[in-house]
Amino acid sequence: MRVLTVDDEALGGKPDLSTSSDDPSHARISAWLLGRVSARKVRPDDKLPPEEELAASLGVSRMTLRQALGSLEQQGWIERRRGRSGGNFIREPQVEVDLTGLPGFTEQMRRLNVRAGSRIVRAHVVKPAAEVAAGLELSRTDDVFEIVRVRSARREPLALEETYLPAQLFPGLLDRSLTGSIYGLMRTHYDLAPHHAQEWLEPEISSAEHAALLEVEPGSALMLVTRKASTAVGVVVEYARDRYRSDRTRLSLRTGLGTDVSAELRAEPTAKQTSRP
Repeated sequence: MRVLTVDDEALGGKPDLSTSSDDPSHARISAWLLGRVSARKVRPDDKLPPEEELAASLGVSRMTLRQALGSLEQQGWIERRRGRSGGNFIREPQVEVDLTGLPGFTEQMRRLNVRAGSRIVRAHVVKPAAEVAAGLELSRTDDVFEIVRVRSARREPLALEETYLPAQLFPGLLDRSLTGSIYGLMRTHYDLAPHHAQEWLEPEISSAEHAALLEVEPGSALMLVTRKASTAVGVVVEYARDRYRSDRTRLSLRTGLGTDVSAELRAEPTAKQTSRP
């Protein structure tokens, strides 16, 4: 944790609030602070200077400054702590991961206007373990593609995706670029996009391997999402285990009588989907 002062270089480039603008002063202060965070000058857990001192350095009232900080607090960028060691602390907002409609990670980040990152840990052909074979409704002797990727946003790992696909349904898949949307590849090149899925959510304690990949301490809390996905006509095409960092993500799911399917996956069944190969 750094305790910043009003003269700290990290808080440089203060806005000139004496000039006229269509934006109110508190909005300009909020934009300035967000700019310092985006530039990585101000980092999560940094403690801002006392409100009176920061307001005076900006030439505004404490009420105006509190409006700016309150707006950032609502967006999740500021945490106000009470007590002798309290104050206003910079924090990284949790990323909302909406599982409604079976979107992939790439699609989820696109909705949030956040660029998704991907690092391939391994991608190869394996014989499935018992749980994977049962999930894909295959024999233990069948070939499956195992694709393990670390997915990131805002330059930070958020999820570890462990995906299994029947190799016979997706010939040549491992020769394609796997850093983007695998669901997109399944739909565009094979006409076998997932259309519905059953998912199980449960907490999990991170192993040493998973902690290293997600850059958290071993034993940290994760949220495990296990998924079995099928095409519109019931062909099982995916079994997956996605592990999300609980400190950086929040999972949500909208329920109702008519849940929309992601536009990324919305497609009419084709001849290839009408029968199981």
